Amino acid sequence: MPSEGRCWETLQALRSSDKGRLCYHRDWLLRGEDVLEECMSLPKLSSYSGWVVDHVLPHMQENPPPSETSASPRSTSALDQPSFVPTSPIRDRAFSSASSATANGTEDKHESPHTEPLVLQSSRGIKVEGCIRMYELVHKMKGAEVLRQWQEEQERKVRALSEMASEQLKRFDERKELKHHKEFQDLREVMEKSSREALGQQEKLKAEHRHRAKILNLKLREAEQQRLKQVEQERLRREEGQVRLRSLYALQEEMLHLNQQLDSSDQHRDLLKVDPSAFQTRGNQLCGLISGIIRTTSENGFPTAEDQAVAERALQEMRDLLANLEQEITRAQEDRRRQDEEEARIKRQESQMQQGPEAHKESPAPSQGPGGKQIEDLQVKVQDSTMQWYQQLQDASNQCVLAFEGLTNSKDSQAKKIKMDLQKAATIPVSQISTIAGSKLKEVFDKIHSLLSGKPVQSGGRSVSVTLNPQGLDFVQYKLAEKFVKQGEEEVASHHEAAFPIAVVASGIWELHPRVGDLILAHLHKKCPYSVPFYPAFKEGMALEDYQRMLGYQVKDSKVEQQDNFLKRMSGMIRLYAAIIQLRWPYVNRQETHPHGLNHGWRWLAQILNMEPLSDVTATLLFDFLEVCGNALMKQYQVQFWKMILLIKEDYFPRIEAITSSGQMGSFIRLKQFLEKCLQHKDIPVPKGFLTSTFWRS
Repeated sequence: MPSEGRCWETLQALRSSDKGRLCYHRDWLLRGEDVLEECMSLPKLSSYSGWVVDHVLPHMQENPPPSETSASPRSTSALDQPSFVPTSPIRDRAFSSASSATANGTEDKHESPHTEPLVLQSSRGIKVEGCIRMYELVHKMKGAEVLRQWQEEQERKVRALSEMASEQLKRFDERKELKHHKEFQDLREVMEKSSREALGQQEKLKAEHRHRAKILNLKLREAEQQRLKQVEQERLRREEGQVRLRSLYALQEEMLHLNQQLDSSDQHRDLLKVDPSAFQTRGNQLCGLISGIIRTTSENGFPTAEDQAVAERALQEMRDLLANLEQEITRAQEDRRRQDEEEARIKRQESQMQQGPEAHKESPAPSQGPGGKQIEDLQVKVQDSTMQWYQQLQDASNQCVLAFEGLTNSKDSQAKKIKMDLQKAATIPVSQISTIAGSKLKEVFDKIHSLLSGKPVQSGGRSVSVTLNPQGLDFVQYKLAEKFVKQGEEEVASHHEAAFPIAVVASGIWELHPRVGDLILAHLHKKCPYSVPFYPAFKEGMALEDYQRMLGYQVKDSKVEQQDNFLKRMSGMIRLYAAIIQLRWPYVNRQETHPHGLNHGWRWLAQILNMEPLSDVTATLLFDFLEVCGNALMKQYQVQFWKMILLIKEDYFPRIEAITSSGQMGSFIRLKQFLEKCLQHKDIPVPKGFLTSTFWRS
């Protein structure tokens, strides 16, 4: 298009014009105050303005433009240039260089007539300059706004980047902290795992150790049990051997006694139709047989059951031999008696024929029992020696009471406190005796022994000793003995098995402290006179209640206790006494004898069988006594014991039955059945609750 071509031509012409080639510096603000002063000062012409006037203006005057509007752009720019040429050094230097070049070319022709700048007043130039400056200001403001926006955008970006960097730093720190936490957690888990593994290994080792210790303990226990079993078997073997040896000695003693009876038959030699020397020879042979058995067993150890059987057969043969000889002697004596009676009758008849019949009264013959043996009346009163012993014990008990009378009657609060503490220390341990374990029983025994020995013991949270009072020992001994008997009266009466642990402690204390044993007997005889045995007699002028108390009955408010309760208490005390005489404390010297052993039980049994029985009482006491210590008496006395049992059955039972009413036959029937069963089995069973070696190991 023609117009478009012209437009481009116009733009190209403007670009090639002086103004188009002008260079505007956008950093003029950076020049400082000089720029502002140039703007504020009046316009001035440079030193080259004269050259311009000399060379430019004449041409313009020669070719004046037809009008201001049609003036050439080049003329206009040449005319106006001095008025708005910037005064900046850069522009001045550019313009100066150009002017200098021109001036050098024309130096020979002209020289500048003016050296000072001239002020050119041009309204159009000022307007153009103002427009330029307005444009620059607007462009500057736009540039400043764009710069400000760019700076704000950059600041926002910087802030965003800073915030993003801060957040990333936080995230980094968090990831780092999380990583450290995970590493720490992993490390702790590893440590805990290793600790658990170590604990598990330790527990496993402990379990293995416990298992091995358990196995070792089992092996040790088995070995100990085997050893104890062997020791027990050896002890039983020795005991059986000793029993057999004692039995052999008893058999030998009886054999010698029977042999003496055979030897004593020589005085009847003239009566016998047979020669007694044959019996004596056989008796000597049997005695020699038993002596040989005893001699052999003494060299080899203990006799065997076969040796004992041979000795028993020899003894039985000796008995049969003696019985046959006695039958021969009895038969010979009967023949001699009949012969003497016949001779006496013949002599009387001859004398009557000589003197005549006379009235003659014969005295009645004494009553005889079966077998020609006269039945003697039993005693009612105790033997004098036993009565003296009983009275000595009661006197000792009364003297003990008088010895601590000052302590019991004291009004002093301190003395009363000491008395109460001593009584508790003496009686409470006895109340704690039970059949639970031997170790507990030993603790009770040690506590009682320490108290009696003057050592301090703990009672009720306080330390107590008999040395706190001069009369303390007498008081403790009396109360301790009283408590032992009371336990028999109450505890043993209700629980028969309790007799043995109480009795073994009492026996041990008795052995170490004999006075306590005498006081136990005194209390026992006072509460149960049948343990002497002693049947108190009713004296003239005595009150009935006092006599009943002497018999052992409890009388309260003129009321006598029931017979069943009375028998129960008597039974408990007799059972305690029967247990004491056969038991010994296992931790004392065995070489010493029992302070009140089985020989006293044998004496009691013999004396009570020599006394008239009491209805319901004698049968009860005999049953309790034999049930508790019958086994011990059987082992100790053997044949003699069984003779005693046969005596009770054959001679004493009819007497008990004769005085026993139909309502009181229970105790008699119980005793009768017990003895018949023992005779049938030829053995007395071990009492229930008897303390064995197992009890002491618990």
